[in-house]
Amino acid sequence: MKVIILKQVLLEAINIVQKAIMAKATLPILEGIYIEADEKLKLIGNNYDLAIEYNLDADIMEKGSIVINARIFGDIIRKLPDAPVLIEVFDNSKVKIECLNSYFEIKGMDASSYPLPPEYKNDISFSISQASMKELIKQTIFAVGTDENRKIMTGALIEAENGEIRIVALDGFRMAVSNSLIKEDVSLKVVVPGKNMNEILRILETSDEDLRVSLSGNIISFEFKECRISSNVLDGEFMNYKSYIPTKFETVIKVNTNDLIDSLERASLITSDDKRYPVKFAINDDDMLISSTADVGISKEQIKIENEGSPLQIGFNPRYFIDALKVINDEIIKISFTSSVGPCIITALDHDRYLYLILPVRIRNN
Repeated sequence: MKVIILKQVLLEAINIVQKAIMAKATLPILEGIYIEADEKLKLIGNNYDLAIEYNLDADIMEKGSIVINARIFGDIIRKLPDAPVLIEVFDNSKVKIECLNSYFEIKGMDASSYPLPPEYKNDISFSISQASMKELIKQTIFAVGTDENRKIMTGALIEAENGEIRIVALDGFRMAVSNSLIKEDVSLKVVVPGKNMNEILRILETSDEDLRVSLSGNIISFEFKECRISSNVLDGEFMNYKSYIPTKFETVIKVNTNDLIDSLERASLITSDDKRYPVKFAINDDDMLISSTADVGISKEQIKIENEGSPLQIGFNPRYFIDALKVINDEIIKISFTSSVGPCIITALDHDRYLYLILPVRIRNN
């Protein structure tokens, strides 16, 4: 194998493919990047749960393949001058890397034993812009559960039906739902591991270019330009999340999103994620008192609201509110409360592209 490729082009591909490579694996080859020179230069990373393929235009002088340790390869390319890079395999598994006056010679591994991703059939597929998918994931990923005893909740539901795509995440204390329109009327329902969704979020660009989402068996893939990301899906049935969304409310308020974020962050300086010290909302006709009381002291602050219901006192873990509010772009939001002990719902005033459900924490009488 012998190729010449621009350093920056190669480095971009390495940085993305490395996200699917195990840092510490039982087999050294699983810590490597598979490199194949054919019509294009192909880089692959695969940890059995997540695989990433990246195809690059390069000057292919000799075809072939090799596996190189991802950390060493990435570190070398990262430090090279910004110029064309020559990569050549000789003596079966030795790899020569040259760039201007820099020269490296490292050991490669036999590519025939690398676990290549399976071929894809694209049984079900639809298109959405990269920016739209990135936004859907961003608006929900924080609510994915971490309890391995409830494995299905460690993933995010991707559901497509009636020309709409929806992503749902919940962890037992909160739920995030975000949706967008798509052109195709396909039916799809899979749960993707949260850690893989995080990697997809990091890779996708804020671009109007098409992203092709395809399901083949138990593998879902996300393909754009020269990159394909493939993830296994989780076994099991996702919760009937729609049944958790209340429809009757005692109190409904409108509030400025940034004002609420700022106030909650200040209250969080006194309290903590500990359930013993929630942040308390005391909702009146046209203002809301946000207070926190802990061993270290107290905090109180009033913000303006519009209240369409009854006065209410309720407590929350402030982090759950802040996580949701920070991914909302609307200046004013609506928060609907069922009761002082029931869930609340955060929605927009004039569209239904997102919904957040948060369970309250019981407040102590001081």
